[in-house]
Amino acid sequence: MTFDSARLRNGACPCLSGEQYDACCGRFHRGEGEAPTAEQLMRSRYSAFVVLDPAYLLRTCHASSRPTSMDLDSDMEWRRLDIVSVSNGGPLDTTGTVEFAAHYRLDGERGVQRERSRFVREGKRWFYVDGDVR
Repeated sequence: MTFDSARLRNGACPCLSGEQYDACCGRFHRGEGEAPTAEQLMRSRYSAFVVLDPAYLLRTCHASSRPTSMDLDSDMEWRRLDIVSVSNGGPLDTTGTVEFAAHYRLDGERGVQRERSRFVREGKRWFYVDGDVR
């Protein structure tokens, strides 16, 4: 994984859980366990965009929608994640949706990516399937 540690403010996790990155999304990025819910997978995927970890993003895409490669824009500065709503996606569910707003800054301009993402659980692993960008 290659990223600028300055992207992690005071070691705090970019997903804004209030936890330290290493104990929160960092453990999933390192392959130390799986996200137990669709929301946690969504948060960890957002954090992977922040720390520029395309391997994790590819690994957590469902086989039906996984691209062969992924290039991340190092100029994109992801600033904040807001979870808008969660439907299903718990430890006993097989599907779930998470609607979020991801705030960013690019070339001095602020923006927000809004998406309603779909997830599926196979075995004990959650995968990102696709999303509707709003």
